[in-house]
Amino acid sequence: MTLRAVGDRGLLVELPGLTEVLSIQSQLQARPADGQVDVVAAACTVLVTVRDAVHLEALAERLRTTDPTLPVEVEDTLVTIEVQYDGEDLAEVARRTGLSEDAVVAAHSSRPWTASFGGFAPGFAYLTGGDPRLEVPRRDSPRTAVPAGSVALAGAFSAVYPRESPGGWQLIGRTDAVLWDTHREQPALIRPGNRVRFVPVRHRVQVGASAGSPGRSAPPAEPAERGAPGEAATSGEAPACPVDVGAAHAMESPHLVVVHPGLSSTLQDLGRPGLMSLGVAEAGALDRSAARQANRLVGNTAGAAVIESLNGGLALEAGTDQVLAVTGADVGLTIAMPDGREREPLACAPFLLRAGEVLRQSAPATGFRSYTAVRGGFAADEVLGSRSTDSMSGLGPEPLATGTPLAVAAQASASPVGDPESLRRAASPEVLRIRPGPRDDWFGAEGLERLCSSDWTVSAQSNRIGLRLDGPALQRTREGELPSEGTVGGALQVPPSGLPVLFLADHPVTGGYPVIAVVVSADLDRAAQLPPGSTVRFLVADP
Repeated sequence: MTLRAVGDRGLLVELPGLTEVLSIQSQLQARPADGQVDVVAAACTVLVTVRDAVHLEALAERLRTTDPTLPVEVEDTLVTIEVQYDGEDLAEVARRTGLSEDAVVAAHSSRPWTASFGGFAPGFAYLTGGDPRLEVPRRDSPRTAVPAGSVALAGAFSAVYPRESPGGWQLIGRTDAVLWDTHREQPALIRPGNRVRFVPVRHRVQVGASAGSPGRSAPPAEPAERGAPGEAATSGEAPACPVDVGAAHAMESPHLVVVHPGLSSTLQDLGRPGLMSLGVAEAGALDRSAARQANRLVGNTAGAAVIESLNGGLALEAGTDQVLAVTGADVGLTIAMPDGREREPLACAPFLLRAGEVLRQSAPATGFRSYTAVRGGFAADEVLGSRSTDSMSGLGPEPLATGTPLAVAAQASASPVGDPESLRRAASPEVLRIRPGPRDDWFGAEGLERLCSSDWTVSAQSNRIGLRLDGPALQRTREGELPSEGTVGGALQVPPSGLPVLFLADHPVTGGYPVIAVVVSADLDRAAQLPPGSTVRFLVADP
């Protein structure tokens, strides 16, 4: 057993194989370590994260004294998935393997695969035990949008993409099977231990599990956001559990209505920690300190839902009198009154928005994401314990649109509004502290030195899943494919292009590109405020 640090709140456990991985995961899930948040199994590793760095030493000791040879029970139900083998990379897979396209199809469907572990996204299962002739590397350049239902190969694994997402796997076919549905008792169609048989068909049909899996697929909706960094990316298919914001809180006159959502606005709280083993990232507000500040100013608890807006532009009309506060990016605020007059409330301070008045945000002078809180918090339905919109998985409320009614929850206590506070302004360049690893040895000392001595520019392709960075390419010092393993927010993952991607809150749960370093947790809020074109530098943190 080898332990590698993952930032300041995680450890990566390297083990001989999948048997030991599943044993460690099972034991930690049955008896969690102090401060334990997530346990993510992969091919040869287990990622364990904790709430705070003070728990790491005890976690390391617990792992060193855990027996990875203890057997675990698995569920070996057979799941049958019908596939139309017409993937974009089928010819490339045939070329790389030396097989004909028909032989690739026969090899993929001739024997059952085994679901070894989940990750990357909800419902995404890594399948092993296929024909060894089908081992192919990932694409050199990941796609920003892989269609839902795509059947793919990478290394020794096969998988089905549950919804539209980014990805670097080789696509050989497609299916209409519903891989993830929160309305089912077991949301994931394929669970660890299941056997999976692929059946070739000429045309796409609605399919399910041979073991009586409920549910049928529906045509995917148009994506709400495109362009994702690295293996991470944006929403595509309609959310597995779509929520009409405020629908469950119908009222004659909405508390607030979206006049204009700006470039992009979503509801966010503090996310869904502890569900990464299901492929569900934490999500939540990217700048958590700004979200907490907004809630503090209007007298809410820290976890109340707020609106996260990108680059200003949000406009809200009040149906009834409401107390609001706006924090984060340095946006200007203007309130248009029904009689045509205007007033300008201060950011980082509570203010009253009367019925019939319209609040508008300008483009920010500095920063990128603003947070709008209302006294009581926004009352959207919870999905897996959170009101956050997750652009990777599609969980949570739909992104806000013009005309969206917003319900406000009743204030739970008589807590007072806060005093005005100062605005945190971004620096240029922004310096983010990092902890090397867990895979800095894939780049050598020169790679880490280049990472920290270079200015990196935030690309316009960045989003809530991650910041794609432009700069000098980082060169690997070793060949081969890294088996997929758990990832965390703050990870600097390096695809074959050599240009790192800084994972944010909606990042994939697992990834197959090496992570050279991880931004320390305390600095991630500042990363959320970096607009495209801004400059960032990295500094190794004092351990």
